[in-house]
Amino acid sequence: MVNLAYVIAGSEATGGAGIQADLKTFQELGVYGVGTLTCIVSFDPKNDWGHRFVPVEPQVIADQFEAATSTYDLDVVKIGMLGTPATIDVVAESLASQRWHHVVLDPVLICKGQEPGAALDTDTALREKILPFATVITPNVFEAKILSGMDTIESVDDLVEAAERIHALGPDFVVVKGGVELPGPDAVDVLFDGQEITVFSVPKVGEERVSGAGCTFAAAITAELAKGNDVERAVGVAKQLVTEAIEARVSSHAPFDTVWQGAYTD
Repeated sequence: MVNLAYVIAGSEATGGAGIQADLKTFQELGVYGVGTLTCIVSFDPKNDWGHRFVPVEPQVIADQFEAATSTYDLDVVKIGMLGTPATIDVVAESLASQRWHHVVLDPVLICKGQEPGAALDTDTALREKILPFATVITPNVFEAKILSGMDTIESVDDLVEAAERIHALGPDFVVVKGGVELPGPDAVDVLFDGQEITVFSVPKVGEERVSGAGCTFAAAITAELAKGNDVERAVGVAKQLVTEAIEARVSSHAPFDTVWQGAYTD
């Protein structure tokens, strides 16, 4: 039996993040990946490697969803970058059309390449229309501050408080990722299931963020859930995979490195 996992996310042309990273992660964990594109993002090397953002037409997104869910019995999905209120509307309508065992939301709140006003509209729509579907949500420190309403997150206790506040918004499980943003020698993530806190901690691999780590983390959770593992086990695998992927990072002409999922050893 082949396990299936679905992802609805944007394309990132260098292969370091987005749906490219998601599908690589699914494959690495032995899961057959099915994907729907929401937008196309590319870096502009002539403009300080800024983001260029092109949304996919809502009807094209709906068509992809129809094809994917008609072809396969899909009940575990990861939601990545959506990018515009129109995209969020069509994805929300599509998600509501069937039952899901798990919806893993990587809450990309700021869509790089958009004007601030448009980004705010997108953030609001994401919280109102997609967050209610989430069984698992995986915010980083920046996203956790916005979702929790906290001004600062600077300690493990702060991560815990943020997870508890975000859980109150509706998700069954919240994973707040400390990454390299918190002071100290360790990269710490906390999982809150509504009753218990589980802390995942490993020594930091450098002090710089690595492109694709967040996408890969949420995708690994999705793949493990598709294989029938519980959320705590899934987060543990995701933490190990991302740590090894950062250690084996891929450098390029861009001013940032990307993760390498192929470095994972089970």
